[in-house]
Amino acid sequence: MSMKCQLTGKTYLGGNKVSHAKNRTKRRFFPNLQNISFISEILGRKIQLKVATSTIRTVEKKGGLDEFLKSTPNSKLPNKAKKLKKIIISKLN
Repeated sequence: MSMKCQLTGKTYLGGNKVSHAKNRTKRRFFPNLQNISFISEILGRKIQLKVATSTIRTVEKKGGLDEFLKSTPNSKLPNKAKKLKKIIISKLN
């Protein structure tokens, strides 16, 4: 699986490794990804996702996975999160 957050789409940043002699070589800064199970109250089940730790804090701040997905616009969500959002919204109606 790629090094990409499944809820926010956060991926690596590029940069340079700088030695003591100021030699620069390319490197990547990867996000801190964790496998975590979120509980969806609307669906009534656990959903396992690979997300960044910053995303975990944001989801908790918004009030859970369901509220996070409902309040986030589709343009900012990756495909897997869009599918989850569609399922959650269809259960509400």
